[in-house]
Amino acid sequence: MKKSIKKIAEYLFLIFLASIFIFPMIWMIASSMKPEADIYMDMGSIQSLLPAMNLSEWFETYQKLFSRFNVLKYVLNSLIYAVVVTIGSIIVNAMAGYAFAKFNFVGKKLIFGLLITLLIVPVETLIITQFTVAYDLGIVNTRLAVVLPMIANMLYIYLFRNFFKAVPEEVIESVKLDGANYWIIFWRIILPMSKPAIATVGTLSFIASWNDYLWPLMVLTDTDKFPLQVAITNINSTPPVYTNQVMAILTLSTIPLIIVYIVAQKYLLQGLGGSGTGIK
Repeated sequence: MKKSIKKIAEYLFLIFLASIFIFPMIWMIASSMKPEADIYMDMGSIQSLLPAMNLSEWFETYQKLFSRFNVLKYVLNSLIYAVVVTIGSIIVNAMAGYAFAKFNFVGKKLIFGLLITLLIVPVETLIITQFTVAYDLGIVNTRLAVVLPMIANMLYIYLFRNFFKAVPEEVIESVKLDGANYWIIFWRIILPMSKPAIATVGTLSFIASWNDYLWPLMVLTDTDKFPLQVAITNINSTPPVYTNQVMAILTLSTIPLIIVYIVAQKYLLQGLGGSGTGIK
């Protein structure tokens, strides 16, 4: 009986927490599906969490938004940046993790320790240095400048290293006896065993790139190359500003993140939990 009461209390508490987190999203989506005036009229009532009663008004805001701004271009830019960063992060950080996990070289522990310390350094403190490097390379106001600094990440290297270290040496030695070199071992043996790590790094890097605002704003001046997050600021500051249209563009920016999370949820939980290398 006590266990039942305890479980009910846990569920009620979790539902309460979930409601706090999901409430702003419901309000955002509902506000994007009703006329501008209704948002303020419904404020403070349960109607604020419901879309317009007239179904024909649900997507009217989106039609007006797309007619005023080239939203598809900004979404496509964000997708290009996110996909490139995701693929680049998986390849580059996996290779670095492979080196730290399976190779012995002079200064390995020192280098790894120095890289680990970067995890406690706020990104904002390095952004001026990053901009200076991008300027010296002559890539400012290019798409390359947006994606390049986001590919290498010590957290992702650390995740890959931990997964690769869990691969038994016997597996690697047996493949070596069959004549495989380090590249074949990496691409065909170790990397396929690390699906949770790949899904985790892929999901985190996609979300980081999709939500990145400050860095693209610093290195880009050409509005045609703006990602969606930077474009949202422009949409939110271009008169006349309509709240329902701002909510509509915010809703559109959230949808890809939800899809990516749902698709990678299974492996993401394994990866963050640090369990499993694919070895049965």
